[in-house]
Amino acid sequence: MEFDLRPRKLDVYIVRKFISTFFVALLLIIGIVIIFDISERIDDFVEKEAPLRAIIFDYYVNFIPYFMNMFSPLFVFITVIFFTSKMAADSEIVAILSCGISFHRMMVPYIFSAALIAVFSLGLNLFIIPDSNETRVEFETKYFKGRNKSAGRNVHYQIAPGEFAFAESFSAWNNTAYRFTLEKIEDNKLVSKISAETAVYDSTKGCWQLRKYHIREYNDDYTDRIRSGRQIDTVLALTVEDFYFNEEKVQTMDYFELNNMIDVQKMRGDANVKFSLIEKHTRFALPFSAFILTIMGVALSSKKRRGGIGWNIGIGIALAFTYILFLRFSQMFVHTDTLPPAVALWLPNVVFAIIAGFLYRIAPK
Repeated sequence: MEFDLRPRKLDVYIVRKFISTFFVALLLIIGIVIIFDISERIDDFVEKEAPLRAIIFDYYVNFIPYFMNMFSPLFVFITVIFFTSKMAADSEIVAILSCGISFHRMMVPYIFSAALIAVFSLGLNLFIIPDSNETRVEFETKYFKGRNKSAGRNVHYQIAPGEFAFAESFSAWNNTAYRFTLEKIEDNKLVSKISAETAVYDSTKGCWQLRKYHIREYNDDYTDRIRSGRQIDTVLALTVEDFYFNEEKVQTMDYFELNNMIDVQKMRGDANVKFSLIEKHTRFALPFSAFILTIMGVALSSKKRRGGIGWNIGIGIALAFTYILFLRFSQMFVHTDTLPPAVALWLPNVVFAIIAGFLYRIAPK
């Protein structure tokens, strides 16, 4: 039967080839990348006197899953192109179709293998890689670059419903916000306003020290009360980390932490929510690409070519890199407010799904 989904030896054969080739390609490419990365980073390692144990276990052990996930579309595409082209060159696909197995049925083990890789990649994205990224980013910050870039001047956050904090500037050197203001609004009316020359974060107490402050409270009868002093301690839903861009910070959060971060940033009106939304949608869009690139790879390489498999591999690598570049470029649509994050990050999948559907339709069956 054409759509008989009972497991066959053919299914086991294709799945075994798919998965084994995928991990072999993974190991080979990762080995090459690590060699190039060492040659590029060696000066930083020596200059910053990074311990060998930290280089191996804190950086490279955690760099591998990060890199593997980032370029998983490339690995999947190369895998499918390579072993399917070899099957076509050895006339195995002709033999399969000659035995009465349709091209659609032959795709079942391919899709099953792509599903295994997609689930594996999704699990890494949501729960495993964020933990490893935390150690990797900490190592990179210490030995490659300085502290994360400051959020700059004129920082404005809603730290709680009806509570707005403003700082003219922030200094990472002494954890101090300058020209700090805290406003409380109820029923669209300004209830109180705290102004301070500086707000210094005290990590031992977990609070902010407002220095040279003025507190102005507004009453319903249009009168107000003003208090001032040299210093007052206050607890705010605001930390030092909130004054930094969080492109790397969001990479260290698992799925639930990332969702909480997005909720907080939306409530605050934080422009950095773009980074969090990009990270969230990328984590789902990237694994899904395994299905699209698998279908495209089979459609391109299932026909026996006179020039061998080199041409197919070349096309595969070019298309895979095009997809990765498209995925990275689509983030610019978010930063420029051209497209919503969900649309921008899924756009490469939509475009390549259309291409894959066209190639599959014209593939020799």
